[in-house]
Amino acid sequence: MTDRARNRLTLARLAAVVAAMCAASWAFVPLYDWFCRVTGFGGATVRAETADAEISDRTVTVRFDASRERGMPWDFRPVERRMDIRLGESGLAFYEAYNPTDAAVAGAASFNVHPFGAGAYFVKIDCFCFEEQVLQPGERVRMPVSFFVDPEIADDAEVGSVGTITLSYTFHRVDLPQEETREAASLEESAGHSFKDG
Repeated sequence: MTDRARNRLTLARLAAVVAAMCAASWAFVPLYDWFCRVTGFGGATVRAETADAEISDRTVTVRFDASRERGMPWDFRPVERRMDIRLGESGLAFYEAYNPTDAAVAGAASFNVHPFGAGAYFVKIDCFCFEEQVLQPGERVRMPVSFFVDPEIADDAEVGSVGTITLSYTFHRVDLPQEETREAASLEESAGHSFKDG
């Protein structure tokens, strides 16, 4: 085999390795997300339509935490810092967000539960984190999260004796949805016309 043929073969093998690595990295995020939601690994929670678990006499304290990614201009905080709730009982908590800027800002919330193993038993029925939020200039909103802690947590050797579970949210700035961007551009354009006309 000539040097030129060897170089082509090596290049083809390297291209195949790079393609395989790109495919694996593309598939890794959805697979990891699926794994976390199924197992509760990394504090991922579970979703349900209703709270249909049997209510236990045992209570746990749920603490609520809030943070913002750097560059996210909102004020964001839990309305209540903690709540005592029976296993299987539905809870409703609120977080408050405020946009102090003079422009619409969109955000998406990521979340986790600590201790991580409790995430498999922390069940969300409804949550502001299920979709992106858009706050207009100066807008303040209260956003609900409806949840329960599955009584089966008591049978888990790792987290069965946990007395406190922390639910944490971090808001990240995201691009405005296209309709919001179009509305803002339209308002700016009409304001510019009004200024010129005046």
